[in-house]
Amino acid sequence: MRHCTFGAALALGLTTLVGCGEQAKAPAPASAPTVAVAAPDSASNPMLAEWKGPYGGVPAFDQMQVSQVKPAMEAAIAAHLKQLDAIAAQTEPPTFENTLVAIERSGDLIYRAEVYFGIYMGNLSSDEFRAVQGEVTQIYADYESSIAQNEKLFARIEAVRNGAEFATLRPDQQRLVQVTYDFFRASGAQLTGAARERYAAINKELAGLYTSFSNNVLADEEAYVTYLDDTQLGGLPESFTKAAAALAASKEQPGKYAVLNTRSSMDPFLTYSTVRDLREKVWRTYYSRGDNGDAHDNNALITKILELRYERSRLLGYENYAQWRTQSLMAKTPQAAMGLMEAVWPAAIARVKEEVADMQKIADSEGAGITIEPWDYRYYAEKVRTERYAYDSEAVKKYLNLEQLTQAMFYVAGELFGFDFKPVAAGSVPVYHPDVKVWEVSSRGSGKLVGLWYLDPYARPGKRSGAWASAYRNHDLLHGEPSVLISNNSNFIKGAPGEPILVSWDDATTFFHEFGHALHALSSNVEYPSQNMGVRDYTEFQSQLLERWLFTEPVVNQFFRHVETGEPMPAELVDKLKRSASFNQGFGTTEYLASAMIDLKLHMIDPKGVDPDAFERDTLAAMGMPGEVVMRHRTPQFGHVFSGEGYAAGYYGYLWAEVLTADAAEAFAEAPGGFYDKELAKKMVDNLFAPRNKVDPAEAYRAFRGHDAGIDALLRDRAFPISNPAAGK
Repeated sequence: MRHCTFGAALALGLTTLVGCGEQAKAPAPASAPTVAVAAPDSASNPMLAEWKGPYGGVPAFDQMQVSQVKPAMEAAIAAHLKQLDAIAAQTEPPTFENTLVAIERSGDLIYRAEVYFGIYMGNLSSDEFRAVQGEVTQIYADYESSIAQNEKLFARIEAVRNGAEFATLRPDQQRLVQVTYDFFRASGAQLTGAARERYAAINKELAGLYTSFSNNVLADEEAYVTYLDDTQLGGLPESFTKAAAALAASKEQPGKYAVLNTRSSMDPFLTYSTVRDLREKVWRTYYSRGDNGDAHDNNALITKILELRYERSRLLGYENYAQWRTQSLMAKTPQAAMGLMEAVWPAAIARVKEEVADMQKIADSEGAGITIEPWDYRYYAEKVRTERYAYDSEAVKKYLNLEQLTQAMFYVAGELFGFDFKPVAAGSVPVYHPDVKVWEVSSRGSGKLVGLWYLDPYARPGKRSGAWASAYRNHDLLHGEPSVLISNNSNFIKGAPGEPILVSWDDATTFFHEFGHALHALSSNVEYPSQNMGVRDYTEFQSQLLERWLFTEPVVNQFFRHVETGEPMPAELVDKLKRSASFNQGFGTTEYLASAMIDLKLHMIDPKGVDPDAFERDTLAAMGMPGEVVMRHRTPQFGHVFSGEGYAAGYYGYLWAEVLTADAAEAFAEAPGGFYDKELAKKMVDNLFAPRNKVDPAEAYRAFRGHDAGIDALLRDRAFPISNPAAGK
């Protein structure tokens, strides 16, 4: 099971069962014990104090300090363990109310403390915090083991699962019991003696390794910056050079232009720069993160992580880590997950060969005298796009203003979900950085408060790369329907003061994707807090589905406005974008699948002494990986998999979710009202967003669509040939 805070849980790999605390007061039934735990530091430590202020209370982000982190986490952990011990020590026979519900009500202090810890880890990391982080993760590992190995608590859960009361429970209550029981069993609750002690020791060691891995990648991202002068700007659009100049000035390099070692900076540089040797330099710098043979090299850490995961899975009775990981997911087995990827792989690499041939033809016609290499792919793909569809990506960016995209997301949320967004006055809700803005979310018509949406859009030192969502507080009926507090975090490059932020089509898609996670949280209609956390290979489905509304007519017509003239995007350009929707799918699919397959393969073997670099190289060669494409996340920098366990042996889940997405998108395309069909939208919200994890994902999807999804819709969506329509059923 998962914590309520996405950020901390994802980065630490936390899988502990934790209730969501008493954010909104509701009387506990007499049979559900409550434990008053003194928190002597709560008066002076904002990380432990109850949230005050409007909207049912909000985190005191303006009061937090790094020095408060460790004391807060220690006190919160001690309090929660005491609560769980009290539940386990009851003399009354185990019931759903006095055991499962009591667990769900516990953990108010750790819930609050984790939110602040997650903010520092994902958004405000520093040398001072990283020193504390290393200590806290060790403490947290012991905490996780203490919960998983609480024999009396597990015995009570097992008694409820196997007792007569179980048959009388509602389906969502039965699911809560079963998922909780499965979590404890998969976490070693039945281990004894030396195996029990070894399990706890492995968890503690892994926690430290995850922190080291993450910090090594962040160190390489911060340390390696490519500075350009005025003679090295060939091909770069004005929007990029302005932002790069501002970045360089902020790093005390006035008059120069900074290319950061992050995807949001690397990607546009490789797309537009005409200076091939610089493209190679930036490419190598980015894809060598964590793999430079220095103090921040991650290869030895990866080997140790893999060995410990394998050992732990064997202690639990599984053949390997992948088998342990997938048994609680939709795939159920690593073989099923691998089978899906292998069904798509041949079409993906075949498309890469076609794409490379097209690019090589242009390079030859220009007399470039080169053979396409990985650092050339984006550059020549853009030339092919321009030639084939008569537009370039920079022309599209002129219509993709970050502010307008935000309004477009609000429009979609209103039409499909009935949510209205209203800016919160600056200063009325505490934020942890001036860049963070906050909106109030309410139900359209009734005006009922749903929650707050925080947006932290810009890259900065100490902020991890990429984009993600973090829930500070989730909805549940058990605590009186507390307002949802959800954040989206991105890494757009901030331009000069007053300059609009223009983003690429890919970045706009990602922006909508992450907003899908936010809407998933805002739509929640569960009674029990832990049911807000979903099944890993299903939770990306809702956010991937929301991406499809970026290209709908109302969004294009109302919000794609030229940054200088305010004119809507011309119909001709819209048509070209639509016709190019499947362009470069070979590259996108192959770089993703390579990462997902390496992840799964690494976790299906006995990894004793494995050399990650050699395994990656040899396995990709055996798979027929095109030399012109590199993994989206090379193993030494694969934070999804090695800075925690959130996606470990589960990165395939994006493709699993894409199968569902492609099939669901066809339902909207066929509906009378298209993508804004009111009846189908309600069915989507009711079955795919609101239930979260109170319903089995496969059942939830069948309730929406009437059938299981197959791979054929995905292949159609990517314009790949359908050689076996039944595959993936």
